[in-house]
Amino acid sequence: MTDEEMLYDDVHIALLEDIWGEGFLSPGGPDEVARVLEGLDLSGKIVLDIGCGSGAIAVLLARDYGAGSVVGIDVEDDVCNAAARLAEKEGVADRVSIRKVTPGPLDFADQSFDVAFSKDSIIHIPDKEALSADVFRILVPGGWFAASDWLIAHDGEPSPDMQAYIAAEALEFAMSSPGRYQRALEQAGFEHVMLRNRNTWYRDVAQGELAMLTGPERTRFERDHGADFIAETVETWTKMVRVLESGEHCPHHLRGQRPL
Repeated sequence: MTDEEMLYDDVHIALLEDIWGEGFLSPGGPDEVARVLEGLDLSGKIVLDIGCGSGAIAVLLARDYGAGSVVGIDVEDDVCNAAARLAEKEGVADRVSIRKVTPGPLDFADQSFDVAFSKDSIIHIPDKEALSADVFRILVPGGWFAASDWLIAHDGEPSPDMQAYIAAEALEFAMSSPGRYQRALEQAGFEHVMLRNRNTWYRDVAQGELAMLTGPERTRFERDHGADFIAETVETWTKMVRVLESGEHCPHHLRGQRPL
């Protein structure tokens, strides 16, 4: 991937963090992370953060959840550099390491992690079956996979509205249905597989984000990020809200446990 093909350069990081908070490249902040991890104890655990973005969650896992060590991985220099800077700034660099990786199988030994976490990043990985099997492989017996991701409500061809939204994002989305995720996790060997639909939550949040981008704050957004960039963002958000309102775009929480 060349610099020209980067999905999350510093310009995009700055805008997304302006909307979602420092270190966050997807919505919900610490509250949504807490919901994904509800009921899991990370104290002293070795945690993998798949698609760590600009680092807020890796920092949270170490600082607020007591993880013994966190390895955050991503595929682009800008986000990895931002994550490493944030870990240093927040004083957790001794327990948070950030690695740039090549897309493909996870380059970790079998049974290396107690918990594998991911927040809205595995949408970029087309082969959900291979991903599920690989995550299962790197977890210890009894280890948990806890994630959220952006899903499409059905198998088969996306609707014209969804196709228009995906094209506007230009982020190499590989959305899959809840049924495909369920099957992929179970076929990999996970037990206690759970999927929770978060469409209603993000529909309301995204409507608020669009109102913010088009309301009185737009002038500030245009000053800080450029009028053309904000116009493109408003167009993308408008298309996203449409498929959230239809229910076709349905973010989910995903969870499964490797048997003891």
